[in-house]
Amino acid sequence: MIFCVTNQALCKVDFLQQLRSIARAKPDAIILREKMLSEEVYGQLAQQVLEICKANQVQLICNTFIRVAEQLAIPVQISFSSLSQTGTLSVPFGVSVHSLEEAIQAEQAGAVYLIAGHIFETSCKPNLPPRGLLFLREICQTVTIPVFGIGGIHVQNAASVLQTGAAGVCVMSDFMQADAPESLIQKLRQMD
Repeated sequence: MIFCVTNQALCKVDFLQQLRSIARAKPDAIILREKMLSEEVYGQLAQQVLEICKANQVQLICNTFIRVAEQLAIPVQISFSSLSQTGTLSVPFGVSVHSLEEAIQAEQAGAVYLIAGHIFETSCKPNLPPRGLLFLREICQTVTIPVFGIGGIHVQNAASVLQTGAAGVCVMSDFMQADAPESLIQKLRQMD
């Protein structure tokens, strides 16, 4: 599976225009990860992106903003530190994890999937060493829910991520900067 993770600061063209192109290319999901926005502005953007996703039959996943996800009745991606809020969640949720212990706790708390990272060096986390493929493999072999790798994943290394037992990959930079998202999706799908 292929998840597109957004970061409008990386876009070379209008953000919604880029998302329309990406949605037409049919990733399995788009995670709207716009951390710099207020909840109100994020909610307005999420509504627009949801329309784009619905038109292309692509799953939209909110990031961080639980109330927005609940208002739109779509899944939400939360940080491990937000797990304490899951008792009241009315939508499915995934959790970002950075250790095996976090992965086990997130699964026990009811997460429907995990995003584990960062796997390779990435400009998003310039001073933090990557956790690598063995880290990802250990999580995939331990939990029973789908695990997705994130961090520095490109066409050139996506196959190695999938070989760990991961259910899929999360890609940010390549999608945000792709002139032809359809071509990127085709290349990533060949890794499956």
